[in-house]
Amino acid sequence: MTGSKARLGVDIGGTFTDVVLETTGGERHSTKVLTTYAAPENAILEGMGRVCAAAGIDPGAISQIIHGTTLATNALIERRGAKTALITTEGFRDVIEMRTESRFEQYDLNLTLPEPLLPRQMRFTLSERVTADGATAIPLDRPEVEALADRLAEAEVQSVAVGLLHSYLDPIHERLVRDVLAERLPEVSVSLSSDVSPQMREYERFNTTVANAYIKPLMASYLGRLEQRLADAGADCPVFLMHSGGGIMSVADASAYPVRLVESGPAGGAVFAAHIAMQHGLDRVLSFDMGGTTAKICLIRDGAPKTARVFEVARSYRFKKGSGMPISIPVIDMVEIGAGGGSLASVDAMGRIQVGPESAGSEPGPACYGRGGERPAVTDADLVLGKLDPANFAGGTIPLYPDRSAAALAAHVGDRLGMDAESAAHGVAEVVDETMANAARVHAVENGEDLSGYTMIAFGGAAPLHAGRLAQKLGISRLLVPEGAGVGSAIGFLRAPASFEATRSAYMRMGDFDADAARHLLAELSQEATGFVRSCDAEARIDTEVKLFMRYVGQGWEIPITLDADLAAAPDADAILARFEADYARLFSRTVAGLDVEITVWAVNAATATDAVDRIAAAPAGHAVQGVPRRLFDAGLGTQAQAHEVARADIATGARVAGPAAIVEDETTVIVPVGYTAIRQPDGCLDLILSNTQAEDAA
Repeated sequence: MTGSKARLGVDIGGTFTDVVLETTGGERHSTKVLTTYAAPENAILEGMGRVCAAAGIDPGAISQIIHGTTLATNALIERRGAKTALITTEGFRDVIEMRTESRFEQYDLNLTLPEPLLPRQMRFTLSERVTADGATAIPLDRPEVEALADRLAEAEVQSVAVGLLHSYLDPIHERLVRDVLAERLPEVSVSLSSDVSPQMREYERFNTTVANAYIKPLMASYLGRLEQRLADAGADCPVFLMHSGGGIMSVADASAYPVRLVESGPAGGAVFAAHIAMQHGLDRVLSFDMGGTTAKICLIRDGAPKTARVFEVARSYRFKKGSGMPISIPVIDMVEIGAGGGSLASVDAMGRIQVGPESAGSEPGPACYGRGGERPAVTDADLVLGKLDPANFAGGTIPLYPDRSAAALAAHVGDRLGMDAESAAHGVAEVVDETMANAARVHAVENGEDLSGYTMIAFGGAAPLHAGRLAQKLGISRLLVPEGAGVGSAIGFLRAPASFEATRSAYMRMGDFDADAARHLLAELSQEATGFVRSCDAEARIDTEVKLFMRYVGQGWEIPITLDADLAAAPDADAILARFEADYARLFSRTVAGLDVEITVWAVNAATATDAVDRIAAAPAGHAVQGVPRRLFDAGLGTQAQAHEVARADIATGARVAGPAAIVEDETTVIVPVGYTAIRQPDGCLDLILSNTQAEDAA
């Protein structure tokens, strides 16, 4: 296979770096390597060497590498960015510290808000003003900018964020600042809010621009170093980055807009789940991604993950909405829980078992890794409950030590609560599963969904261990575990199109709708978005999707309205208003009479066209597969169960495995609970279905 071509997907997670190689012949090889925090590229090169050796190819045969990383997120959380300054309009120096009037914990008198990324002495102002309608009220004085540049030089800043009032309507002042800084401080990185996030709401826009500037030098250095290391290893091919909106972008664009890389790994998982959903003709899917550090839950409707325009990082109350820094960019909407295989367990002052958000990560890792970890993690509980084979974890590359897990669980949980190690492990597993189930319920309610009619798709190294119990708790009767589930996000990178969403805030009331202005604005956004995609693929056919964010006048937030190609090409006020009223009524069961409607944000998403997904014909249930006896604790029964172990590779299409069972493979283990039967489908998915009797009992 020396002359064959291949593509490589790489996902750097908090515990493991997942590497997947797909050849043009359809073969797939994957591996998991412990993440190397000091130099993340080391784990990538080690994983690439492993999969190339397994495929029998040289790194030079790789034609494309797609990479997702947590580096941008971690730099924001750990405050490890560049020395950054903010330049803003006089009177708005403290916007990123004043935040909004919202209190995420209304009755907490000791509420702790996250510190802004930049201290006050690193925030500077200029005497200029653009009004809310885009007019220049106070012109910007160039000598004032030049004087400020000298002050920044004295402060030895490495990066500058420029966020001026209403610059999304007229960016001329921000561009003048950029030009002066380029002349006087050519080595300093500059980020303009009119480029990074040209949308209304100053706090979100300023914060997003500051975040971009803060991590820009770090990410540019890492990406340049990564490209060089890969080329030195023989993989001298294009490298692309997964962005938070579910597409890929070039290294150059990722270096300019690294804030779009936040949440890139989870986005790949959602793309992977959406692809599986389309293969199986599923229109309502709950994507469940559980790795070493966190679990992510996403709703997928009609083959597309739910998206949003704002999300939060670095929460002071880690999983409480409103307690973090808002990032205003296109993103796949998902809920994140501190519940991964490395999440640490403890007992609080009230005698309750707590799991996460603190994680053991890969250094030192859970107690069972034998790398110095002394506190019990979820992986330790899974090992004690018999869900994991200590000799075959991660394909046998990482030996596990059950005695160390039992000792850690006893010392930190069992002894405090009068339990043996197995009971403590059961308690830890039930707490983490209930935490995830509760997060899924809340997310569904917030989106007006009933999960009982959903199918779960589980992936990530730890998800197949917990998905069966999670499905029981949520009343979900069908669960799919795809082939390659342990490295699902990395596979998702290889399924993602090149894409970019261009947005702009421009007020327009429907009562004063200007069709020509609307057409011109959408054409500009389409050209901008398409230009970014062309930098990834100059030849591919590009599709565009137009969304308008609209609301009744006086409301605080908008809803997205999708326009078809004809309406986008020839905007018509009556047709757009009818589309808004129909979508508004679908969401809120009514419209509001007597109020005008306004458009606040215009968005065009450009993406390379993808091939139609072939539907999978479901295989009828065939012969039963009986494996070897195995000790397995069944959480639903609360006791040891007579289970059996089956190798996934030994299950033929249509063959079925009745629970309780453990279906093992190199990168994960699928636990089939009592009452569920796993059937292998033609695409390799394990289809876990709850029997009618069990479903009726659950109801």
